[in-house]
Amino acid sequence: MHGIRPRQKVVQANWIGYMAERAEKAHDGSLREFFATPLPSPDTPIAQVPMAALDMETTGLDERRHAIISIGVVPFTLDRIPLAQRRYWVVKPSRPLDEASIAYHHITHSEIATAPDFDAVLDELLAVLAGRLVVVHFRNIERPFLDAAVKARRGEGVMFPMIDTMSLEARMHRQTLWARFRRWLGRPPVSIRLHASRERYGLPAYQGHHALVDALATAELLQAQISYHYTPETQLKDIWV
Repeated sequence: MHGIRPRQKVVQANWIGYMAERAEKAHDGSLREFFATPLPSPDTPIAQVPMAALDMETTGLDERRHAIISIGVVPFTLDRIPLAQRRYWVVKPSRPLDEASIAYHHITHSEIATAPDFDAVLDELLAVLAGRLVVVHFRNIERPFLDAAVKARRGEGVMFPMIDTMSLEARMHRQTLWARFRRWLGRPPVSIRLHASRERYGLPAYQGHHALVDALATAELLQAQISYHYTPETQLKDIWV
């Protein structure tokens, strides 16, 4: 698992200022346009925020040694998921797939044989995400992998605020006094994985480890989390990271 890097901690305190600074300094045109597209202000109620659920399947957990092989994006709002706007790409990793990776995400050698490089879909991906608050389940995959992949191809990385549905579950089931008491009793921690989290809200079980399906599952999970534990007036700054 990857911890949050020091640079990430700095920018989280002022995402709007960080994005504006990157818009001025970015050399790549698509990155410059992405950063220049205004995001909602930190005090915007979540009900008014345009969002995009993002999921990636990778060949492993270390962005320094592994690569992205598929990307799913589902634009949505708190009350609507327009599936016609979904996007899905399979991209060719820089290293051959191994059998364990294939068994996990079910993307085969034949599927990636004619797949484009990540760089070929990056402009479209950035255009879909621009101006939307990105929602993921476990940011320590999507954030470092995307940053590393962009940096390798464009010479400069990409960082932006996210809502992490796993982090929201951790607040409620790993960081409360009751959760600490359970640990003191020696009981196992409550699972905050995507499937287990959805199950707590009565959401249907989906086939996991498919980037587009998991992106949809993450969008639905956030809608449920806000409904159960927050309100439509909850400000963005209270839940983004």
